[in-house]
Amino acid sequence: MSQNSPSDRLETSFAPFRDKMQAEGLSESAIRAFRGSYAALLAGETGMIPEDTIQAAQDLPKADALTAPEAKRASELLKQTVLIKLNGGLGTGMGLEKAKSLLPVRGEDTFLDLIARQILRLRAQTGGEVPVFMLMNSFSTSADTAEHLEARFPKLGGREVWELMQNKVPKVLASTLEPAPWPANPEQEWCPPGHGDIYACLAGSGWLERLLASGVRYAFVSNSDNLGATLDPAILAWFADSGMPFAMEVTRRTESDKKGGHLAVRLRDGRFLLRESAQCPKDDEKHFQDIERHRYFNTNNLWIDLQALKAALAANDGLIPLPPIMNKKTVDPRDASSPAVIQLETAMGAAIECFAGAGAIEVSRVRFAPVKTTSDLLAVRSDAYELTEDFCLRLHPSREGQPPHLHLDQKLCKLVDGLENNFPHTPSLLHCRSLLVHGPVECGEGVVFKGDAVIHNHTSSPVKLKTGTHEGTLSVGG
Repeated sequence: MSQNSPSDRLETSFAPFRDKMQAEGLSESAIRAFRGSYAALLAGETGMIPEDTIQAAQDLPKADALTAPEAKRASELLKQTVLIKLNGGLGTGMGLEKAKSLLPVRGEDTFLDLIARQILRLRAQTGGEVPVFMLMNSFSTSADTAEHLEARFPKLGGREVWELMQNKVPKVLASTLEPAPWPANPEQEWCPPGHGDIYACLAGSGWLERLLASGVRYAFVSNSDNLGATLDPAILAWFADSGMPFAMEVTRRTESDKKGGHLAVRLRDGRFLLRESAQCPKDDEKHFQDIERHRYFNTNNLWIDLQALKAALAANDGLIPLPPIMNKKTVDPRDASSPAVIQLETAMGAAIECFAGAGAIEVSRVRFAPVKTTSDLLAVRSDAYELTEDFCLRLHPSREGQPPHLHLDQKLCKLVDGLENNFPHTPSLLHCRSLLVHGPVECGEGVVFKGDAVIHNHTSSPVKLKTGTHEGTLSVGG
């Protein structure tokens, strides 16, 4: 083999990354997964998915048409299932310095509290320690999460029984594609690898083998900020009966989702794939944003057959070959003059293209209520969502699957502190179609927004919203 072959070039270029990751104590699974992403970067892959290489996903089975299994079978399936919640996010975009799941969402109850109550209720119903529950934490969320759960829910046990620790990966210097040095703060030389890291985490930590050895075959994975994503026995039974290695819950795209990624079918091999906006050529944008053509998007609620995962890892040199996401940043995100780097990440849903026979199922918006912004947070805190007896936060049935569209002043409400300054009391949004707020407000008790409500405050003093119904446009100082 020539010393200048692509394989030799990859090994030579990757050697310093391997050394750095080994010195940090990262597993061989984590190193192999990062090597796969780095190889794509070195080869100049763009990850683009042109429209003429795919066709739209159509006519998927619907979760709402499923019948729940009888109690005995449901209990048997739950004994074979692990529920994994992704809990690595700090919510820095909302001004948080702790796990986003520790935000209060209903009274004093946080996302994490409601998840724990969901698990304990399921276990009470099955009379045991099932389903197995795990949190995929990052180094940033591990300590806060453990302290909270061990204080409030000791029945769940310590982190040794529920923690799956996310890896970290080196940042890549954009100018040379070498590991990025930053002696001023060596922690900035590393970044999270995205939630696609879950496969390397399960393998490298030994949890995959331990779960299989204990009789656990199925994993249900979802985001900790999505309280609609409960472990539904009807979908679990559907997945188990299907024989699929992997299945994704998708829901219908709306106008507000048209720039988000969508599910499609690759013409070359008939496999499902996810196409994100960054993977769409500019000439194909009109097709990408056509929600009638590409009607489904990923909720990040995934079902995985762990036996199939083990087989796929063995067949692919210990990794799941996920397409990398290449984010261009500076090595110190707070210093725009610091060297340019590439952060290599992967998304766990992209694994749908890595499993022959993988499938998807359409779910309603009831199972999709993520909190990415303070607007989302205000919505789920309001009566537009109801807390069910099984501690699931769901859109109120009267809303017929349509959440309220909130557009809060980003200068004032982007961060949680700003949201709570402007909305010290959560308004009623049950009958609100949309709410646009520009300028400072002070929301009092008993405020009800109805229909389409608009507040334009052109002054620096907050508009004091008093008890009563607010509909239409309120303009102050304009």
